[in-house]
Amino acid sequence: MQLTPKVKEILSWYESDNPGTKANLARILMEGRLGGTGRMVILPVDQGFEHGPARSFAPNPAGYDPRYMFELALEAGCNAYAAPLGMIEAGAATYAGAIPTILKINSSNSLSTTKDQAVTAGVRDALRLGCSAVGFTIYPSSEYQFEMIEELTEIANEAKECGLAVVVWSYPRGPMLDKTAETALDICAYAAHIAALIGAHIIKVKPPTSAISLDAAKKTYEKYPVDVNDPVARFKHVVQACFGGRRLVVFSGGEAKGSEDILNEVRAIHAAGGNGSIMGRNAFQRPKADAVKLLTDIMDVYKA
Repeated sequence: MQLTPKVKEILSWYESDNPGTKANLARILMEGRLGGTGRMVILPVDQGFEHGPARSFAPNPAGYDPRYMFELALEAGCNAYAAPLGMIEAGAATYAGAIPTILKINSSNSLSTTKDQAVTAGVRDALRLGCSAVGFTIYPSSEYQFEMIEELTEIANEAKECGLAVVVWSYPRGPMLDKTAETALDICAYAAHIAALIGAHIIKVKPPTSAISLDAAKKTYEKYPVDVNDPVARFKHVVQACFGGRRLVVFSGGEAKGSEDILNEVRAIHAAGGNGSIMGRNAFQRPKADAVKLLTDIMDVYKA
């Protein structure tokens, strides 16, 4: 595999990482239709844990079978497939080496009233299953945020020692944030920066809205304004928070929306210098042909 100049540049940003970790990052960056471009589209399927099976898969019952998700990621030409332990185990042998996988090693569920996640797998599982990376969610602002950060720090150190990459879902939520604040521009940028500071190689955040939540932050944004009404400016600000763009940042698909709304958002991410999308329910809840078309249309935007 001949690395492109862009991928070599990205790998150079991770100055402390060993060859194993850089090789796994390269596997993700060189895979699929966007291979070598520095852009990524990742298929994540952890929603069954988070929301329950019917809410996740009833719109497209083929999705109950984990092997379907491997096939969808492969047919669409995704860079990687991310899922909890059981889903990756269900296709690990059949699809070994076919696509880079990211083992999501903590999860929450809709039966809980706390803003926390349980650790459900470990680095040894990721190695056993041939994964390129581990994925971990933190909830900045949760009552359990510091415990989650400490768990992530320990797991990230172990993963890096073993040559794996680290992907962090950084989702602000907790008693001081309402629904508007969870995706406010200042909060999304803060969450992305926290993930970078912890040592994430790839950072996943939600698309930022025009809201500014923290009173202290409002004063700063008044003095150093960001055009909050311009989606490109908002995404660019989050990229800036990821060490001036020297950490890979991808954005979730967010709530269910139409294809054109998704593509408009992707165009803004692309224009802002974001590294791509991690698209779950907006893709796999559609019939396979429609899902593949959406994902390839998204990739076409990033390739432009």
